[in-house]
Amino acid sequence: MSRPANVMAVTSGKGGVGKTFLSANLAAALARRGERVLVLDADLGLANLDVVLNLQPRLTLHDVFTGAGALDDAILPAPGGFSVLLAGSGLIEYSRLTPQVREQLSEITQVLAPRYDRILIDTGAGISDVVLHAISLAGEVLVVATPEPTSMADAYATIKVLALQQQRRAIRLVVNQVSENGEGRTIRNQLQLVADRFVAPQLSPAGGPPLVIEFLGEIPIDSSVRDAVQRRSLLLESLPGSVAAQAILAIAARLAG
Repeated sequence: MSRPANVMAVTSGKGGVGKTFLSANLAAALARRGERVLVLDADLGLANLDVVLNLQPRLTLHDVFTGAGALDDAILPAPGGFSVLLAGSGLIEYSRLTPQVREQLSEITQVLAPRYDRILIDTGAGISDVVLHAISLAGEVLVVATPEPTSMADAYATIKVLALQQQRRAIRLVVNQVSENGEGRTIRNQLQLVADRFVAPQLSPAGGPPLVIEFLGEIPIDSSVRDAVQRRSLLLESLPGSVAAQAILAIAARLAG
């Protein structure tokens, strides 16, 4: 399957690491740089991007899937100058990947990719078949982790699966909620060491390109993040001078550069 170059999946090994928060604010940061950005909410069944952005959609991805609404009508403008295609929440039928969902999600991504400079696919957490299919549609992958040991272990598991099942050789990493400067790069180095030791020998073909975990940046612990989430507002809109907001702007600059 060919993957559109302007589509990036934002994923995580476990929930609660700030993946959707980063997807939304990163989209706003890229929009500030003049990019036409769409966030596609692919956390099917447990979506909360609408909560983060304080949006109440009339139509969702579920309506597009079922034919109850047109794709163009389900795309909404979001605060921050980007567009969103929101998923329905609490829909048990999306807990597993059916051939119909697989085909529809693939088709929608192919239709939308040429319309934007960048599409961010906000996936669910973990390595379910639904999550892995959403990631497979993207040309690039960004894994979000925190310094918590369980998050690091799950991030490694995700990277391993993507390398072995999808032949990914370049995976980007953002470490959220760091308590000291440089902690994120240390975690990246630890993950790279483990991947070199345990994943690299399993890569095929032997002698092919290595698996590289690219450190895109770290976001410090910042009470402004909780304030923005509680207000249901983008951090870049409500508290743009906060250290976390500045970190996200720096990540966007590296991504765009």
